[in-house]
Amino acid sequence: MKLMRSLALAFAVAVSSPAISTAEDAMTQFSLTDQTRWDYFSDQVMGGVSQGWASFEQVDGQPVLRLTGQVSTANRGGFIQARTKLDAPLPADAQGVILNVRGNTQTYYVHLRTSRTVLPWQFYQASFAVTPDWREVRIPFDEFAAYGRLLRDSFNVQSVHSIAVVAFGRDHEADLSVRAVGFY
Repeated sequence: MKLMRSLALAFAVAVSSPAISTAEDAMTQFSLTDQTRWDYFSDQVMGGVSQGWASFEQVDGQPVLRLTGQVSTANRGGFIQARTKLDAPLPADAQGVILNVRGNTQTYYVHLRTSRTVLPWQFYQASFAVTPDWREVRIPFDEFAAYGRLLRDSFNVQSVHSIAVVAFGRDHEADLSVRAVGFY
């Protein structure tokens, strides 16, 4: 159920993406204009029953990634996500993830995968809350926790190779819109 593929890492703000309010300190921001650069996954890859999709929409003339669906923990499931791969390592001095998001007043997650997260259920995760209004969210790397066995408590920033926005871990209706994703 591939909707999107890996995203090229760019060190300039893409012309078609909205500026993160503090763009001067955003090292990297991803363009959301190329739909083929993101992948959609759900727990159905492991027998779960969550259903959803990742789509691209235009909101106020800007591209927006929208993750929607029904997350179910039935059958040992519990997630839907949109993920993109990084084509180059992050700079060693990167400090965290920056997002511009809105949604249905639920808690969502960012999942980072590294060179050490080799099993599908291994990742580093941090939560963020959304409101119906657009807002900037900054998540320092030290707020990410290891998920899955055999992972160190922290990770090397330069080993990060993908980032995902995820509805995860509980039965709920997901509706998350993302108009900017980056690292600072």
